[in-house]
Amino acid sequence: MKPPPACRVPTVMRSFAVVVILAACGGSKPPPTTSGPTNTGPDVKDARTAIERRRDIALAKIAPRLTDCAVADARAEMEAGRLTKKEFDSITAPPILKKNTNEYIEKLTVPMSSRQVRVLEVCFKEEAECGPLEDCLTHLQPGK
Repeated sequence: MKPPPACRVPTVMRSFAVVVILAACGGSKPPPTTSGPTNTGPDVKDARTAIERRRDIALAKIAPRLTDCAVADARAEMEAGRLTKKEFDSITAPPILKKNTNEYIEKLTVPMSSRQVRVLEVCFKEEAECGPLEDCLTHLQPGK
């Protein structure tokens, strides 16, 4: 018996979950006051550190690419007959894709070392294809 569509997660999404777990080894999520400015007025200072700003910029760039990789993986699953067109359409609807992108960002918005932030930056810049990007992101693991 096939699992219901909600239980079938494209390979990139499963693999990215491992990356998220590895990145989370850096510590717990910082309090909301350090994750970015809440007021964008001219006299409000950004309370984030330089490394947090770099992390957030890198995440804003790489998360949409990871979502695109998940869509490509789902398309391959559909073409292989393991996913119906209806299932594909439901898991790749724009609101779902936006939610996935935001979840990638949220899960990786944790304290990171400068090396981990550099991994995000380099992976985004150097890896255009999904497989190599996923492999590159394994270097987020501390000590790798």
